[in-house]
Amino acid sequence: AKEVGIELGKSSVTHFSDGEIQINIEESIRGCHVYVIQSTSNPVNQNLMELLIMIDALKRASAATINIVMPYYGYARQDRKARSREPITAKLVANLIETAGATRMITLDMHAPQIQGFF
Repeated sequence: AKEVGIELGKSSVTHFSDGEIQINIEESIRGCHVYVIQSTSNPVNQNLMELLIMIDALKRASAATINIVMPYYGYARQDRKARSREPITAKLVANLIETAGATRMITLDMHAPQIQGFF
């Protein structure tokens, strides 16, 4: 952000006593084009839930666009069914991100080219 002369937005991530994630957007983003940089590397589940909750908070705060920059795409290794009754979690994660409200996504490590078609 510093290189392009843009200030970082103000938000906080805290946890409730039972471990649930709480996101707070601490300034108005109504009508703004927002970029979230979040890897879903280890701890994958924690980082993915943080991202999904952040996207939802941004959508409810009326962001014009929500752009996700994901250096590592967690669950990308399960990009096809190798055997019957196996999930395709790369597709599931894509569906979750889209349903949460992301407008577009940029990633650096997709593991397999077919994952692009999941969005």
